[in-house]
Amino acid sequence: MCELLPSGLAVSVLKAIFQEVHVQSLMQLDRHTVYRIITNFMGTREEELKGLGADFTFGFIQVMDGEKDPRNLLVAFQIVRDIIAKNYALGPFVEELFEVTSCYFPIDFTPPPNDPHGIQREDLIMSLRAVLASTAQFAEFLLPLLIEKMDSDLQSAKLDSLQTLTACCAIYGQKELQEFLTSLWSSLRREVFQTASEKVEAECLTALHALSACLSRSVLSSDAEDLLDSFLSTILQDCRHHLCEPDMKLVWPSAKLLQAAAGASIRAYHRVTRSVLPLLLEQYNKHTQSSQRRTILEMLLSFLELKQNWGHVEEDESTLLLLRAPVCSVVFSALTDPSVQLQLVGVRALTVLGSLQGFLSPSDLELVVDHLIRLALHEEDSQSSEAAMEAAGSLAPFYPKVFSERMVPRLQEELQSEPGEESSHHHCSLRQRCLRALAAVSTHTGIVRETVPVLLQHLRKVQKGSQGGDAQEMVSVCQSLHRVALQCQQDVQGCWYYHQTVVPCLLAMAVQAALQESTHRPLGKALLDEEVLAAMVPVISAATTHLSPELAAQSVSHVVPLFLDGEVSFLPQNSFPCSFQPFEHGECLEAQRRLVILLMAFVCSLPRNVAIPQQERLLRELLALSCSCNCSFTATTAAKCFAGLVNKHPAGQQLDEILQLAMNRMEPSLAEGPRRMQALTLLLWVTKALVLRYHPLTSCLTDKLLGLLGDTELGPAAADGFSLLMAETPDVLHKNCHADVRIMFRQRFFTDNVPKLVQGFHSAGPDIKANYLKGLSHVLNHLPKPVLVTELPTDVRIAALRCAHALTSLPTVVLLPYKARVIRALAKPLDDKKRLVRREAVAARGEWFLLGSPGR
Repeated sequence: MCELLPSGLAVSVLKAIFQEVHVQSLMQLDRHTVYRIITNFMGTREEELKGLGADFTFGFIQVMDGEKDPRNLLVAFQIVRDIIAKNYALGPFVEELFEVTSCYFPIDFTPPPNDPHGIQREDLIMSLRAVLASTAQFAEFLLPLLIEKMDSDLQSAKLDSLQTLTACCAIYGQKELQEFLTSLWSSLRREVFQTASEKVEAECLTALHALSACLSRSVLSSDAEDLLDSFLSTILQDCRHHLCEPDMKLVWPSAKLLQAAAGASIRAYHRVTRSVLPLLLEQYNKHTQSSQRRTILEMLLSFLELKQNWGHVEEDESTLLLLRAPVCSVVFSALTDPSVQLQLVGVRALTVLGSLQGFLSPSDLELVVDHLIRLALHEEDSQSSEAAMEAAGSLAPFYPKVFSERMVPRLQEELQSEPGEESSHHHCSLRQRCLRALAAVSTHTGIVRETVPVLLQHLRKVQKGSQGGDAQEMVSVCQSLHRVALQCQQDVQGCWYYHQTVVPCLLAMAVQAALQESTHRPLGKALLDEEVLAAMVPVISAATTHLSPELAAQSVSHVVPLFLDGEVSFLPQNSFPCSFQPFEHGECLEAQRRLVILLMAFVCSLPRNVAIPQQERLLRELLALSCSCNCSFTATTAAKCFAGLVNKHPAGQQLDEILQLAMNRMEPSLAEGPRRMQALTLLLWVTKALVLRYHPLTSCLTDKLLGLLGDTELGPAAADGFSLLMAETPDVLHKNCHADVRIMFRQRFFTDNVPKLVQGFHSAGPDIKANYLKGLSHVLNHLPKPVLVTELPTDVRIAALRCAHALTSLPTVVLLPYKARVIRALAKPLDDKKRLVRREAVAARGEWFLLGSPGR
């Protein structure tokens, strides 16, 4: 290891080792030392060693020959790789160097149990493969070996050979492959046509792709044979006729081989598709059964999908363009076929055709849109309808003008149409589909500007004529608006347009409905239903989370004053019958207070660096509302909003004061009175807000919650509250809405509180033990399994197996749905290192196998 050795000494040392030491007669550790000496000299004395010429390579071959220890082989393989990579002279010893390493191929090594060295079979495989695939000089020796091992009965040998061939293709050229192409193709074809293993088939296709890519890379001289062309001709000759066989037995294997070869380069693609696509189109028209047509169209589709790999290539587009008319004809015919499965493949093909730049003509595009509208709105099968909507969303960014001018107006027309002779149920279903289609197609900012006003206009229309039954329609509109919001979140302009269009409109409609309710006017009442307000929450939240801090600050300066001071000037159509005062007292203001859920959706989704105006006042109002409101829906919403703001509030005196105020409000209400449940709800949400951010007050609040488990009235609800503390919540206090969520907060909560739960369980009376058990189960249910396993006692596997065994005494009809799953799970402990565990596993699995048998 010394770097200051005199010049020439490294060569002397190595010559002495090569000539005087019979390395393979030494102990493993001493052999390892020899390999380390060689490795060190190669790192520090490269030029001196290269002065030895091929003698160095020959000397190392003698050192390594016969090595069997996996630890030493890993080092030896690395030395061979370095000899080749650093251009040491191989001289006449190329074959000997190949032989001394390839004798280990394929690797057959199983590490012993509890192996302290941690060497896995895969380590040796990858290390040896890196040697074999490191130089084209090995090709003439390696390729016959790989062909031989591909014909082996051992699946592992087949896989290793195929993966090594794929690795070699990265460095080989035509010269190395030419002599072996026929044999390689013969082996690959046989494995794909006859294999019973999906793994082997997949590796064969990967290797064929690599071969085709290797031949595609070669630069042709004018007089040289085009090996790629002749190779592909052979593949076409052997596979093409299978595509025409009436029984279609070898259709898919043939198509997969052709696709693997074609996908390697644009040249290979054109050579294969020029021959295959016309044939597939002819076969489609020849077969009349939907199932056969579907198979052929799926193959056609897979060739079209390959074209996407190279994007738009100017030269030689002739193959596909010449076939444009028949391809479109076949795809359009599939879209009108009675078979739903054929329709679905047709829709996928339509999506691919649309993504190929310049393929569809303007008249084709209009037909595409018409087909998608028909399928989306009027096709009975919901699968086809949904697929058409997804396709519209995929294609809209490519052709925004066509979809804006042709699809959106048609959908709006259908949405606004009055029910005709068809049933009201059918008309309702049609409206639902229109709403979903409008959302699905909104994948481009230009289209969003067309669809959002249509959706909002429909929501207003439903609100104006709303009775109780229209709540579901409003929910559907909100679901569509939510989807649009998610689709335009990444586009800054689209996101801001959506936010400033949708959020004020929803707030205005909700305020209008609430004020009409306050003045005893019946219109718009459905908008105040809990399910409708809850459906608006994700819409406002998704419209807010991705705003830039500047735009978010602009928006918050309007929304917060709306709720605190009734400032309605920024709302559209803001001629309201009375003032908006959601935080004032009075029974007539109950409807207004319900809208705090929309405030929650907005302020709890803002980025943390956006300042909220009058935040302290807002927190106090929310706190008062959560403790004093008669409506549990409003009180819970206020508590969630308060918690969401507290979670993001910067640490310091202001936060400490507001938390102390919350404690002062909660404690008396928790002790006695009619609002104990509301106080518990507030306690739970504030605790969650602080647990997520590791706030120092967390332990005080969780202790208070633990104390409530012994309460006869609040105990069960407090136990269920542990689920709320640990679970993901969809509307507030999650990472997507920028909440302060520390990693591993669940593990920390587990460590701090589970011992207290266990202790409380043991000391509790029989009537309240269940509360502690339920709280514990909620904590365990949301804990990552690896954390849980480390806490369980070591004899636990036997106890678990006995429990599984005991379950078989339950009624058979209850257990049968779980039979297959349990039997699969019980297979693993059959190999447990403990004999007693294996014995219990055998007994339990035997009983589960017999479940449902005659006479049981």
